[in-house]
Amino acid sequence: MEFALPTYYEIMTTDLAKLTAAADEWDAMAKDFGKLAESYRKEVHGITLSDTWIGVSAKAGSARFDVTLKEYRGAQSEALAVAKLLRTAHTEFSSLRKKIENVREDAVRAGMRVSERGVVAFDTSLLEPGEYQAYVHDPDYQKSARTAATGWAAQLAVTVQAVNDADEGFKLTLTTLMQDSNLADGTIDGFNRESAPSPYPSLEEAAKAQHIPKGKTEVARWWRDLDPVTRAVLLQEKGDELRKAGIMSPLYKWHTPDPGSGAFNTEDPTPEDLWFLARAQAIAAGGDFTGENAASRNMEHYLKKTGEPLDLDVDRILQDDSKFRGEVTSLHIAVNQEAWRGQALDAFEKAGGDKTIVIPVESEAAGRTFQNEEWYHAVGSHQQNVSGMVTVSPGDNGKPKVSLDYQVNVWDRYNWDAGKSTEFPGGIVIPDSEMGRLHKTGLAQEFDMRGSSSTYTYDLNSDTPATTSPPDQGREGTRGDVSRGDEENR
Repeated sequence: MEFALPTYYEIMTTDLAKLTAAADEWDAMAKDFGKLAESYRKEVHGITLSDTWIGVSAKAGSARFDVTLKEYRGAQSEALAVAKLLRTAHTEFSSLRKKIENVREDAVRAGMRVSERGVVAFDTSLLEPGEYQAYVHDPDYQKSARTAATGWAAQLAVTVQAVNDADEGFKLTLTTLMQDSNLADGTIDGFNRESAPSPYPSLEEAAKAQHIPKGKTEVARWWRDLDPVTRAVLLQEKGDELRKAGIMSPLYKWHTPDPGSGAFNTEDPTPEDLWFLARAQAIAAGGDFTGENAASRNMEHYLKKTGEPLDLDVDRILQDDSKFRGEVTSLHIAVNQEAWRGQALDAFEKAGGDKTIVIPVESEAAGRTFQNEEWYHAVGSHQQNVSGMVTVSPGDNGKPKVSLDYQVNVWDRYNWDAGKSTEFPGGIVIPDSEMGRLHKTGLAQEFDMRGSSSTYTYDLNSDTPATTSPPDQGREGTRGDVSRGDEENR
């Protein structure tokens, strides 16, 4: 459906009373359809119910008359639903327009001028002569004024966009409401006899729910901007699709904590660097024989010198490293579960306490080091956190059901820091500066590593402490085995 978005001017000048006037007309129409249905039932449909008309023709007529009677009643039901929607739209548009007016008034009080088209600018006419001269001759004053005007314009844009979303939501809801919801009711594109109310808490939310962006980070931000009830509706309708799209992705912005070896390919290799390269290649190949497949895989990626990010198989790390599993519980779930549960129950009550809600949650990132020998060599120190969502649903005896779905996230940079050394299998100790030379000379390239686990679930009503039990990871694999982490980037 294509339509022009309402502008600031159109929003502020539109006569919203026409919505309630139209609602009155649809109510009147519903009343007329009700009268027609009753008249048809008595004078036409009733003929098929008497004993004076029997046989094949009576059966055929009865079926057709029955469809027509139901269509009259369907028309009445649809008209009443449209009237209700129009009144809902009037209430929501009025409220949203009031928010625009409030922002405009606040901007004016802050020294801004807002045109009838919604353009915000610093109002120099309010300045005293001395202030105006200071403004004209002070670039910093002018810059601060422009910054303030930009901020108010952004706030105004948000409130205008809310009306645009509600306008789109109205059109989407109206279209759905007037579609024949039963293709087996004896009509083609007939009246909607079963006009159900929109499951979304507002027209604005109905529109926002349809605009799923691209990219996991963008999806995560969009997900967090939705109403808790909207999230629950969408999760019910397309949960698998949304999880794959990235609704549980973390918003934490990871940055490498150190510069590593420095700039890539800025020095010419020496014969000694070629010896370093041969030894690194041997380490990469030897890892498969010592069982350190992850370390081999990461070293080989380093030697491919693409610099592209590499996925980490977090489920396998959870299986291999008991210390890491314990950290997930102690650092990220145990310390947050009561606060997350309280936030979710508060949202549940605000939504009426009778419908499912979902709130996104995320723990603070923590820097830790893997204990498992393989993953210590493959990754070592890293940043970790947990992201996911808490769901609250009406339960038995008035006790809501509260559960946490979460994934474990890990970030790190595969690099080499001067002044450190690394011990490889076989007792070989190599200074990081030697490995870092490969990056500086373009024989290898450092890269980011990141990954997210499968989804785990914990009952927040339970008295049992949370545990993270990864699924069976299957065969050991090699550095070329996709089960080692070659899944889609998270």
